[in-house]
Amino acid sequence: MSGPHGYTIKHLAVDLRLAVAEHIADATLAAGRQAALLPLTVVVLDAGGHVVVQKREDGSGILRAEIARGKAHGALGMGIGSRIIRDRLKDRPAFQSAIAAASDGRFIPVPGGVLICREDGAVIGAVGVSGDASDKDEYAAIAGVRAAGLLPHPETPVENWRDAGL
Repeated sequence: MSGPHGYTIKHLAVDLRLAVAEHIADATLAAGRQAALLPLTVVVLDAGGHVVVQKREDGSGILRAEIARGKAHGALGMGIGSRIIRDRLKDRPAFQSAIAAASDGRFIPVPGGVLICREDGAVIGAVGVSGDASDKDEYAAIAGVRAAGLLPHPETPVENWRDAGL
């Protein structure tokens, strides 16, 4: 595309379009409302870790955006959902601390960070949710990814997500 000064502007390839990220965020919040969760904050990142969409429901705490982003960022950085990160690293606190330091603190290894995958399994982004118990946050994130016709990782929430407490 030629600009007003005659030079060409090259556009970046986009795997996670804004409209899809908005659909994920809106469907995540809708799943939270339907399940009567506490007010949620949702952050959708592209595969490069950049924020595409961030939404905070009325009443959601002021740190929830950073927490949601940290869940999504950790999932992208490790290539697995944040619940699986928690489970794999629960007996490795030194490694968890090292990852947190390496990511400038953008690593929150608790459920609520879900990878967004295409049908072929390629990761095109991640969604992070914060506001209720972590297992409930993860439920809403998984529902949001599925509602957009994409594949979440992990694929399903824990069986007893409704019973999770803060």
